[in-house]
Amino acid sequence: MKPLIVLLITFGIGIVITAITDTYNIRLSAQIAMAVMMAFTSIGHFIYTKGMTMMLPSFIPFKKQTVYITGVLEIASAAGLLIPPTRTVTAWLLILFFIVLTPANINAAMKHLNMEKGTYDGSGPRYLWFRVPLQVLFTVWVYMSCLMG
Repeated sequence: MKPLIVLLITFGIGIVITAITDTYNIRLSAQIAMAVMMAFTSIGHFIYTKGMTMMLPSFIPFKKQTVYITGVLEIASAAGLLIPPTRTVTAWLLILFFIVLTPANINAAMKHLNMEKGTYDGSGPRYLWFRVPLQVLFTVWVYMSCLMG
């Protein structure tokens, strides 16, 4: 929920600022909003490392390192979305990243994982009713703001 709030608030601020400056630019506002959201979500990889390692399926080795690497990748994607020459490749890689994350989110929900606490007392599979559509929204957002037109 927090990433969605960050995305929408940043997008709204971007729309207002571009409207005030007479450059009204929905795409730029959407790109900046996704970059800010990715930078925001990357923080979780370093604060909630234990819970995030618990999200990963058992066959994934080097869980802690994987969480740190994906955090760094999220920071890199935030920067890549803001640099025009790297935006397209970053967008495609980010879409792939969102797709690859889906099984980890399903795994976490099935285990009732509370990522922030690093415990197994989370909301469980009903969380997927929110999370899966959210992943789809993020994917469509990146596609429409960075790859269309």
